[in-house]
Amino acid sequence: MDNFSFCTPTRYVFGHEAECKAATLCHEAGWKHVMIVYGGQSAIRSGLLDRVRKSLGDTGITVTELGGVKPNPTDDKVYDGIALGREAGVDALLAVGGGSVIDTAKAIAAGILYEGDFWDFYCGKSTVEKVLPLGVILTIPAAGSEGSGNSVITRLDGLRKLSLRTDTELRPKFACLNPELTYTLPPYQTASGIADMMVHIMERYFTLTEGVEVTDRLCEGLLKAIIAEAPKVMAEPENYDARANIMWSGTLAHNGICGCGRREDWASHFIEHELSALYNVTHGAGLAVITPAWMSYVGERRPAKVAQFARRVFDVTENDDSKAAMEGIRLLREFFHSIGLPVSMKELGIENPDIEKLVGKLHENKGPKIGGYLSLEAKDTEAIFNLAR
Repeated sequence: MDNFSFCTPTRYVFGHEAECKAATLCHEAGWKHVMIVYGGQSAIRSGLLDRVRKSLGDTGITVTELGGVKPNPTDDKVYDGIALGREAGVDALLAVGGGSVIDTAKAIAAGILYEGDFWDFYCGKSTVEKVLPLGVILTIPAAGSEGSGNSVITRLDGLRKLSLRTDTELRPKFACLNPELTYTLPPYQTASGIADMMVHIMERYFTLTEGVEVTDRLCEGLLKAIIAEAPKVMAEPENYDARANIMWSGTLAHNGICGCGRREDWASHFIEHELSALYNVTHGAGLAVITPAWMSYVGERRPAKVAQFARRVFDVTENDDSKAAMEGIRLLREFFHSIGLPVSMKELGIENPDIEKLVGKLHENKGPKIGGYLSLEAKDTEAIFNLAR
């Protein structure tokens, strides 16, 4: 096990009517003027936005609003939010939504106090030092951004989809998680969220670091729990306990605990980011396509951990590592199919992917080599894209 430092300062308020605690938490933090960041019409139609707006007003907090954040969030909305926040004089942000909304709010929180272009943080030109605080009311369990210090934004000029990672600076001060707010999610969105959180775990699981049995078992236990609860959620959208288990899994998948003391991989995410940047596909669905393809490629070359995954997560009994690995990948694809997800680019609606462009953008953005479990160059990532066709 490697040395590590782990801090998760986010306060989680979980359960029935958790969202009702947000105004009190903002007030206790001393926030005076909060920007609510939200996505489309669902927060309005459900009445959630009205309830949040009213509760903040009742505690004497001034509210400014920024709506219209879209999936695969883009830099234009961040620039709008920075300008709006500066003009209004906000001192905190409250993200009401899923990963796209939270990631946008994080970018705004970093950008308002920065004299340069917020994109400097994402392309590595500058480091985040000062941010406005933010809280979260989670409505879509998937990205885990409610508990992480990370954010992913696409720059429209050149369609560069890049991630920003901080240790504690961009971790929300609090996150309110009410599983009932997820009852009305469309099945495809629910399934895509499940894939996203599973791959967050797997990016940490596939490692060359030895002596990490505790975090191995954390990863495997979470994956087995998600696989068990997912069919219940898909069949019974208002099954509170199933929704609760999926929601909490999404947070634990990405708050960093599964990666303590081990080198992580992240190749599947980097590869998928190019797919969703170019073709605007749902991120989780893209991961359901790319991750098994990545596993097939690395499983042929370094099968041990993939075989362990197969045996411990899908109960594969095959003794030969290579055969066990391939059986585990088959079962993973079968699981994704069972909850309504695609497992190929064709099923994703991409009939003729521009693989040359995808590979070129990937290595332009991430350098000549990616991946911690198996180092991948352009010829390797090209092969993975082709396996995903």
